[in-house]
Amino acid sequence: MNSPLFPALLDPTDREAIRFGDRALSYRELAAVAGSLAGRLTGASRVAVWATPSIETCVGVVAALLAGVPAVPINPKIGERELTHILTDSAPGLVLSAPGVELPGGLAGVNRVEVTLDLPETTPEITAEPGPETPALIIYTSGTTGAPKGVVLPRRSISSNLDSLATAWEWTAEDVLVHGLPLFHVHGLGIGVLGPLRLGGTLHHLGSFSTAGIGAELGGAATMMFGVPTMYSRLVADAETDPELAKAVGRARLLVSGSAPLPATVHQRIAAATGQLVVERYGMSETLMNCSVRASGERRPGTVGPAVDGVEVRLVDESGALIEGEDDETVGEIEVRGPNLFLEYLNRPDATAEAFRDGWFRTGDVATRGKDGYIRIVGRRAIDLIKTGGYKVGAGEVENALLEHPGVAEVAVTGAPDDDLGERIVAWVVPQGDAPGEQELADHVARLLTPHKRPRTVHFLESLPRNDMGKVMKKALGS
Repeated sequence: MNSPLFPALLDPTDREAIRFGDRALSYRELAAVAGSLAGRLTGASRVAVWATPSIETCVGVVAALLAGVPAVPINPKIGERELTHILTDSAPGLVLSAPGVELPGGLAGVNRVEVTLDLPETTPEITAEPGPETPALIIYTSGTTGAPKGVVLPRRSISSNLDSLATAWEWTAEDVLVHGLPLFHVHGLGIGVLGPLRLGGTLHHLGSFSTAGIGAELGGAATMMFGVPTMYSRLVADAETDPELAKAVGRARLLVSGSAPLPATVHQRIAAATGQLVVERYGMSETLMNCSVRASGERRPGTVGPAVDGVEVRLVDESGALIEGEDDETVGEIEVRGPNLFLEYLNRPDATAEAFRDGWFRTGDVATRGKDGYIRIVGRRAIDLIKTGGYKVGAGEVENALLEHPGVAEVAVTGAPDDDLGERIVAWVVPQGDAPGEQELADHVARLLTPHKRPRTVHFLESLPRNDMGKVMKKALGS
């Protein structure tokens, strides 16, 4: 018999499972509502979920998983062209949404099922658990080139990875998780919703992120918070001027940051304001979480810790040769192997084959390895590995150095073609206070790192272009 993805739904209790504001479902209610909806989905090939930040989205995804039908979460801010691509590529038989939500015209040809919280007269029996290789979620990546690819995640990827994170973070059914992350990707949905439900714990979702909302939850029942760096930057800025907020954040058992590197300066400010040391982790749509600092381990700013249990992580050079040692200096591409890996890119056998090397998934991320196997991400191979004057420089380390300058609020570092150097390092800076000069910043980096890592060009901006997850869209910066 296959191990259930959600054991707490097989013998449900009145413990709170999910809360969005004043709307909540216990495990008993979730089992009844999602189980009833699952009966309507049985036999569908795939179902799309219009992933608004709502309790209905959570119910819809859980219902699909109970029915053994892959769920395709769709960003409600999606553009027409991308929506057309996803619908053509995944061909969902149904679209699930909250009642009364206006759907775009592109979904007019897909049968709509509105997710309600009406309790059935009797709780339906949850059918047999599908096999571990059964597709569970199809997450569309926001790739840097071409149309988004559908990442097919099987049930074993989700269950094994959530169990590994439970070990790493000492995460139990007693924890109450709070976050305000979107529900169409692996951070907010795959880990932030399915994680508490697999463990029998509780999720409090803010609907949308606010520091006041985080403070109220962590000052109350919440024990854990998930967020992205922009959220933590806003949180610490307010905590530095609001003692009650700082006290509430300080009560948390665990603060977890992901989706992009958390600057060392933000780590330090959070520690100073709240006494908390943030845990960073590293994952992707194709792999879920690969690495994490442990709850009881050393929390080194700028690192994402070692591989989580069951996952193998290695660094290789450009030829694919293994990089040995833990010098925290040698840069290599991260490759991953384990039960956390996705099955395929939907309808893209060419892209799937290209993504693997001898059974290892090629992440495209570049990093160094320090003592105890701690990984430090320095960027993307295609964007953030800058080859300048015969040296390989990770954009991330230059960004962290620039953020230590008091006149730098935000920064992105890219490479640009250069006749002499091959590539020159370019910094895109959002200044604060007295704006520093270009030479001042170049000297600052040369002093902290080495001269060849200094920016040769500095552009000053009012803001950096970011996507919904707070990641800087470097392709939009030019050269």
